[in-house]
Amino acid sequence: MESIIKEAMLRANDLPAGRAEGHYISTGDDQELVRVLEELKTNICVIGCGGAGTNTIQRMEEEGIDGAEIYAINTDAQHLLDARISNKVLIGRNKTRGLGAGSLPQVGENAAEESRDDIKELVDGADMVFITCGLGGGTGTGSSPIVAELARDTGALTISIVTLPFQAEGVIRRNNAEAGLERLRDVSDTVIVVPNDRLLDIVPRLPLQAAFKVADEVLMRAVKGITELITKPGLV
Repeated sequence: MESIIKEAMLRANDLPAGRAEGHYISTGDDQELVRVLEELKTNICVIGCGGAGTNTIQRMEEEGIDGAEIYAINTDAQHLLDARISNKVLIGRNKTRGLGAGSLPQVGENAAEESRDDIKELVDGADMVFITCGLGGGTGTGSSPIVAELARDTGALTISIVTLPFQAEGVIRRNNAEAGLERLRDVSDTVIVVPNDRLLDIVPRLPLQAAFKVADEVLMRAVKGITELITKPGLV
């Protein structure tokens, strides 16, 4: 076995970069291959809803992500203004006047309903749509099922990746999250749930504000990891 591995390594080192032994493809054929690959390309859209969703998209933009269009939608104009994100949409201008949803999912839902056309424009033409948010608040909990519904109506594979609130955030946010999760499951093809309390099992002495940042990072890594599994070439 060792000799086989050594021989394979030697042969690999002898080959010119980007070219295998034997016949190679001409430039004309390369152009045809590029055209074929473009036709096979999966159009992926990632939408972060609400405060946690906006934070996730900002981290994703800072990290960089291959092969996906990323957007943040929010009812909080100040949060969107402060976020270092290229593509951001303020939803529910008439309903919330850019002041946020006040932790009321119904307000977040109404804001998304008001901006249905804007959201539909984001998901049109996508083969896969990832929706990410922190459940329990107003905008993310209320708007994410509307986004998922619109995405699935266009024929896109719809994957929601969400967090459940920390126990310290209280019963109301927990109840909001459970109701929002139930709605998301009805309109998404797949829902991936990250319970924030599990983070405290791993790092129990983490201050709450630091824990929120870790939760945002976990969301970002989950979405980025799954997306790039599809869009980036790899060895099999």
